[in-house]
Amino acid sequence: MSENYIVSARKYRPSTFATVVGQKALTHTLKTAIKNEQLAHAYLFCGPRGVGKTTCARIFAKAINCEHLTPDGEPCNECESCKAFNEQRSYNILELDAASNNSVDEIRNLTDQVRVPPQVGRYRVFIIDEVHMLSQAAFNAFLKTLEEPPEYAIFILATTEKQKIIPTILSRCQIYDFARITVPDIVEQLQYICQDKGVTAEPAALNVIAQKADGAMRDALSIYDQVLASSDGNITYQSTIENLNVLDYDYYFRLDQTFLVGDVPQALLIYKEIRDKGFDSLFFINGLAQHLRDLMVASTPLTVGLLEMNNDIAQQHVKQAAAFNPRFFYMAMDLCNTCDLQYRETSNKQFVVELTLIKLCQVMGGTPVQQPAPPTVKRVESSQGKAPTSNAPAQQQAQPAAQPAPQPTPSQQVLRQATQQAPRSVSQPSVAPAQPSVARTGATSQPGPSRMSVSAPRILINKPSPTPAAGAAPAAPSQAATVRTGSFSPEQFVAAWNQYIEQNPGEIILLSAMRNSVPQKIDDNTYQIEVENNAQVEAISSNMTKLMQFLRDAVGNDMVALDIKLSERDVTAMAKTDREIIEDMRNRNPQFAQIIKDFKLSMY
Repeated sequence: MSENYIVSARKYRPSTFATVVGQKALTHTLKTAIKNEQLAHAYLFCGPRGVGKTTCARIFAKAINCEHLTPDGEPCNECESCKAFNEQRSYNILELDAASNNSVDEIRNLTDQVRVPPQVGRYRVFIIDEVHMLSQAAFNAFLKTLEEPPEYAIFILATTEKQKIIPTILSRCQIYDFARITVPDIVEQLQYICQDKGVTAEPAALNVIAQKADGAMRDALSIYDQVLASSDGNITYQSTIENLNVLDYDYYFRLDQTFLVGDVPQALLIYKEIRDKGFDSLFFINGLAQHLRDLMVASTPLTVGLLEMNNDIAQQHVKQAAAFNPRFFYMAMDLCNTCDLQYRETSNKQFVVELTLIKLCQVMGGTPVQQPAPPTVKRVESSQGKAPTSNAPAQQQAQPAAQPAPQPTPSQQVLRQATQQAPRSVSQPSVAPAQPSVARTGATSQPGPSRMSVSAPRILINKPSPTPAAGAAPAAPSQAATVRTGSFSPEQFVAAWNQYIEQNPGEIILLSAMRNSVPQKIDDNTYQIEVENNAQVEAISSNMTKLMQFLRDAVGNDMVALDIKLSERDVTAMAKTDREIIEDMRNRNPQFAQIIKDFKLSMY
């Protein structure tokens, strides 16, 4: 080879502010300060790794000593000062790595050098990288010099962990926060490098590299060199995912189809195929959660911009998301999150992942999202249906309110089978049902997830969001379901209440509370139940999402709310000693007291 190989992170390191990637607002501020000669004596550059902190510090140091600064505040790279810096022989710019030079002696040597004025140029610039690694004593030794340096001295501190720097240092610096570099910016820079090197690369491959870099340009260039080394000048998507051990989008899209039709066996076979390729199950479940999140933001035009990927893959996500009801994404992401939490604790990790995939298949259950629910009186249909009008055909006449509640659709039946930890539906976003606050006069707090309060007699649980404004247009199929407001009678609500009891015989504590509580109507959409103790409150609260979804589906009204009231009869039984038990028996039965006296029994 005619010349030594230089890695891309060094070869394409920016030498001017204009070539810094992804920090336009910050570099504009620095250039303006240089042009207007409004320089502070201390700067703090903080942000994630690989986003350009040290690079900007070097460019800034070079620019303030440049003899022929350009009109827009860039260093000329032609004057003696710039050449000396580029050739690493400048005495006006000193760098100190605080990670390996964090003692008091190192800082004292630095402060001694601060006393020496520049021989060429106007300023001496001291760049301290990873400044958070300095010891407490070193910070204290540095304070006085940082607060009152000579007029020719400028300090630039760089760190990835601003929270570890003592406040007295922070107060003496101008602080600049560097942002993570976005995927489009990284892809654009990689395309420029490919053109400069004469390398062909598929946009999807560069997108994978950019996502793998996680916002760090230096990491992206290192990954790019790794992929390029095995691509022979042609970087393809397939070679990139194989080289980086990245799970292909195709696996997730195939899983989406199994979720749509409820094909459990095929979902498990796809998971086996992924494991056979050597992918870790936790890596897979986290990737699936990210994929579901991407589908969720792609399901509405308002959030499509949150997708950090190229246009082709983004459009593929938009097309795939249109096949799902948005409610599916909320439940599915919660299931993946629960799997992630349980994965580290369980001994059978494969089983936990497979169980999650089975539950995901059951959420949709193969029922098309476009299937409308049976119409009822004054009922607003789901996102695919419309409210009945006076011009509706005779066979679509609404059934009378006095009739029993209509049978739920298959999709509603599947939703009832969802896990109890499933997130709230679209109609109830404002209150977390798992943490109610129930109050009773004179009651004391009990341990458990429910927090007792004496400030109110009762609390309304699972209150839905307000009814949409009259005349509002029905939502598009790809958006959230429209709120149902069908009318129903108290008898229908009680019938739905009893139907839930019959269909869930295994929930003993919950059913005990429900059997002893007859819902009483408060207003058109609110019913109240009275429970005997805190255990019943917690049992109902922990199952509130599932219970309310069942009741709302049964009566065709998403505005139904449940009010839980703790009975005044709830008196916690206190543990008694043996002596207290005997005294109680003596007081209630005089003959027992006579026996103790006749046989000369002792109570102690």
